[in-house]
Amino acid sequence: MKQFVVIGCGRFGSSVAKTLCKLGYDVLAIDKDPDKVQEIAEYVTHAVQADANDENALRTIGIRNFDVAVVTIGSDIQASIMGTLLVQELGIKKVISKAQNELHAKVLYKIGAHKVIFPERDMGIRVAHNLVSSNILDVIEFAPDYSIIEVVAKEEWADKSLKELKLPNEFGVSVMAIKSGDDLNISPYAEDIIRRGDTLIVIGDNNSLKKLEQE
Repeated sequence: MKQFVVIGCGRFGSSVAKTLCKLGYDVLAIDKDPDKVQEIAEYVTHAVQADANDENALRTIGIRNFDVAVVTIGSDIQASIMGTLLVQELGIKKVISKAQNELHAKVLYKIGAHKVIFPERDMGIRVAHNLVSSNILDVIEFAPDYSIIEVVAKEEWADKSLKELKLPNEFGVSVMAIKSGDDLNISPYAEDIIRRGDTLIVIGDNNSLKKLEQE
């Protein structure tokens, strides 16, 4: 089972650490603020007060034994960059870092981050989509020009097959999955029927998805 170290126990870092622990993974939370360490301690496997920019401290903790590092230091860009660099150099196989902006992200990728996340920006995208379209439940930016959306089936789609709806032709989007209650149909067939209340997971370029949202 993978072991995770979360560096930075602000709101986002704490949420990541708690969720990973709830999912059954071993999680070490690190922050230089003793109050934050105390707050997170009961929710994770281990919590340690340490400076993520102190290589000796990270070695002493045994950071190299973890599979994934999530560096969520947000307010101090220099600390974020140094923390990312150190955990990568100490041998962690996968490093995920939080960035404030595109320039910050470029630097993080240059020094070895495997993935960079923008939680505030991504949440802003999701909220904006929800504001403009009542049937859009969630949005994930898949690439600069492509996204995946979770959309409630429109009334006029009910009791029709995917073949009948012709979503690729009408909107230029593809249905990846259909959720009916607790059932998830991954890679549905053209003959599969959409029921009232179903949720569709759809992928497409952003212009096509915008057309779908506005219909």
